[in-house]
Amino acid sequence: MSTILNTNGAELEIPCLLEPDGFRCAIFTAEWNPAITGALRDGALDVLRRAGVPDNAVFMHDVPGTVELVNAAAMALNYMPDVRAVIIIGCVIRGETPHFDYVCDIVSQGTAALNAQGKTPVIFGVLTVDNQQQALDRAGGALGNKGAEAAVAAIKMANMHTAAAGLRYTAFRQ
Repeated sequence: MSTILNTNGAELEIPCLLEPDGFRCAIFTAEWNPAITGALRDGALDVLRRAGVPDNAVFMHDVPGTVELVNAAAMALNYMPDVRAVIIIGCVIRGETPHFDYVCDIVSQGTAALNAQGKTPVIFGVLTVDNQQQALDRAGGALGNKGAEAAVAAIKMANMHTAAAGLRYTAFRQ
């Protein structure tokens, strides 16, 4: 996850957007493990709505699997110039083969490469868990909703980019 928010049962604090009228977000959700990824997506949407983001400012699309999330995020960065943050949502549950490791490596390294460009934050909302119960606990269960936490991270990173853009023509020290 892009951020570690241990709320200890407290309400998740939703930051205010520095530029609420200009905030656009893309959310891509993997179709695998749909009960989990749907709950994560809904948690992210709930946070964005509570932050005042209208539904028409959020582009959502499902992709076949977790590996395809990287391509979807790259597409958004290339073809959606107004997007202020991209959230990718997936759930990879360990199985009996090394497939888990390959998928996790591809999506984490791909997301890191996109973020290293520094243009628009790509928020990693992908659960990588050992079993179904761990996923349920993180998709609205005992450990909160990591999709909601991803949306908080998206707002915070968009705010950081907004603040940094304001420094473009300003001396750093005065």
